Amino acid sequence: MRLRGAPTDRLLRVLRRVLLGVVGVPFALAISMTLVDSYRRRGKKPRPFPTTPPSTNEVGGGGMTVYTYGQDLYDDMLAAIAGARKRILLETYIWKGDEVGERFKAALVDAARRGVEVYCIYDAFANLVVSPRFKHFPPEIKVLRYPVYSAGLRFWDLRRYGRDHRKILVVDDEVAFVGGYNIGAAYATEWRDTHVRITGPSVWDLTRTFADFWNLNRRKRFRSSERPLLLEAASVWEPRIRIHRNIPRLWMFPIRSMYLEAIDRATDHIWMTHAYFIPDQDFVDSLVRAARRGVDVRVLLPHKSNHVVADWISRGYYSQLLDAGVRIMRFREAMVHAKTSTIDGSWSTVGTANVDRLSLQGNYEVNVEVIDEQFAATMEAIFLTDQGHSLELHSAEWEARSAHRKFTEFVLAPLRPLL
Repeated sequence: MRLRGAPTDRLLRVLRRVLLGVVGVPFALAISMTLVDSYRRRGKKPRPFPTTPPSTNEVGGGGMTVYTYGQDLYDDMLAAIAGARKRILLETYIWKGDEVGERFKAALVDAARRGVEVYCIYDAFANLVVSPRFKHFPPEIKVLRYPVYSAGLRFWDLRRYGRDHRKILVVDDEVAFVGGYNIGAAYATEWRDTHVRITGPSVWDLTRTFADFWNLNRRKRFRSSERPLLLEAASVWEPRIRIHRNIPRLWMFPIRSMYLEAIDRATDHIWMTHAYFIPDQDFVDSLVRAARRGVDVRVLLPHKSNHVVADWISRGYYSQLLDAGVRIMRFREAMVHAKTSTIDGSWSTVGTANVDRLSLQGNYEVNVEVIDEQFAATMEAIFLTDQGHSLELHSAEWEARSAHRKFTEFVLAPLRPLL
């Protein structure tokens, strides 16, 4: 029996070693790169970058204001909180315990103590490094800390592993803010991001987005008898502004479909800005087809993001895109964290979803889709401002990169489905 089993045992040992190499080597390399990059960044500050002042367009019976500088956004968010009369809904992925985070916390506490209902949601995993003291709130504020591990005993259920990556503020069902900005001092002045302020009928859709997440997860934080957050039915539907929500618990991922449909309909130009760009092959194919039918496709990314491994994995798609005529712009000297696109002078989106697996097929996300020419013109002007602060990557430069860079991209490629 031992003789017959020996070849099988050797085969299993070989398979284990191969599997360890395929999985373990990329992970080890990714960890090493992250540690080295963190060491190199110590003490370095981003340089100033151009921004556009807040710009408002009338869309669908309300207003939409676009922010590209964090301090401008925070000032208006804090003013809205200070003026709240009935209810505040705040949902954020990262909430730093620094001076900006403290300002938001103090404003919410003040609102609650003057009788405003205050609900807050934050992602526990994203805030592991934040002081526990900061995460202690007075009882007047209802806080849902979305847990680090949310699958419970159902560890096999992939629907329960999504992070809450949304960033939403709704005040009195009258004004809402949504976009890429987290809450923290660095985001106020050092990162280039995009957020929108919405008034009018579409505010209700963001209120519902918050309420549905709260009601779906409230038992993770509160007693089973905790009453759900109830809403009145919307009286107006505005077709020019649509709120798309990824809900992994329900296996709903409409944001990816929204992007693919818009790209496939494009006839003139597609201008995209993304912090992390790790698309699946269907997404790449859609952009390639657009470029080959004559559409001006431009993708603007950070030259160096805050996640070095994501940067390297993203580069694995550059050859396909550049060969098809897609233009790749790399934002210089600061982190661009925006998640925006504008197409054909009429279609735009701003939201929380990156073009990667985690955002498009994993996390809780929210994007605003806007079909309006004036709003698209605003988004195009912002893109051109960012492009002016970017370096374009050309095919010849890309193909001339060193052999060790190509090897690193090859080794990290197995991690693509995870990010």
